Amino acid sequence: MKALIGLEDGTVLSGVSFTGPGEAIGEIVFNTSMSGYQEILTDPSYTGQLVTMTYPLIGNYGVNEMDMESAGVHPRAFLMREYQAIPSNHYSTGTLREFLQKHNTLGVEGVDTRMLTRIIRNSGAMKAVISTEDLDGESLVRRAKEWSGLVGRDMVARVTSQSTYGWTDNGPVQTSEFPNAADKKYKVVAYDFGVKYNQLRLLSSYGCSVLVVPATTPAEEVLAMNPDGIFLSNGPGDPAGVEGVVENIRNLLGKKPIFGICLGHQILGLAYGGSSYKLKFGHRGGNQPVKDLTTGKVEISSQNHGFCVDPDSLPEEVEVTHINLNDNSLEGMRHTKYGSFSVQYHPEYAPGPRDSEYLFDRFIALMD
Repeated sequence: MKALIGLEDGTVLSGVSFTGPGEAIGEIVFNTSMSGYQEILTDPSYTGQLVTMTYPLIGNYGVNEMDMESAGVHPRAFLMREYQAIPSNHYSTGTLREFLQKHNTLGVEGVDTRMLTRIIRNSGAMKAVISTEDLDGESLVRRAKEWSGLVGRDMVARVTSQSTYGWTDNGPVQTSEFPNAADKKYKVVAYDFGVKYNQLRLLSSYGCSVLVVPATTPAEEVLAMNPDGIFLSNGPGDPAGVEGVVENIRNLLGKKPIFGICLGHQILGLAYGGSSYKLKFGHRGGNQPVKDLTTGKVEISSQNHGFCVDPDSLPEEVEVTHINLNDNSLEGMRHTKYGSFSVQYHPEYAPGPRDSEYLFDRFIALMD
């Protein structure tokens, strides 16, 4: 089934829907990972986006329950050069087509992904419409221009949990108390801005009893739980557009050790008094080089973000700890007076690489 893609800059590309009829509007971005498409699809950070995979063959190992990073699919559409309809993997329990159809997500193949990626690199991530129903290129471009976009919008409200829950070896459980607390050394409250399951799995494997709270949970409620540490998860969109969160985190500074990842890192930067800005085309993939300035070591990291904290806006008490070696943007920071630190990338490696898992050790050391 023919599909057209209209970008706000006037570009129109064609493809073929392998999931049936549909239409999607969002911010079009690209991801350079060669594997891990199921983890990408189930990452809440992609809410409101149309994801293009630069690796040409997608779907070749199917899907399975183990690779889920949340309960659903978050991109509005998934674009690739060539869909592989017959998976070869002993873990596979279904095809990518079936998975996308189940979650009402448009899948499009036959796209000139190399051309599209170059357009995004040169012009930046932009608004776009993909449709099998409206095949008028001018109409799609006009509608893309008219869409409000992601800047300044609160996308976290769409993905955060509506109630408190705990994390166990069997997954999430509804509870307002720390699960398995007697068997764990630390109690950690995790703010859910769009959390990925592997962050919770790793915290649990490091001896943490984890209680996940909605994004707007007041600071006084969190402190009343008497945790040993506070975790700020990843999430979608513009940190400056998230409502009712920054002041809460500011009220937690210096009270408990804090570890932030991705959007949690950006919100922590705003809580310090800094500001954020939109990157041209963002960092999305599993091959991003980051330098740890505290050790001099370089790690290859998994990343997914379109916004960044401005290091020049941070107070002098905040030390830059990590930088991106492609563009020298801020990738990590710590407060020299408060027990808090954060990174822009994803040390939970789902999908890999695993170079950055040591950051969980640093969080444990702070709680000790």
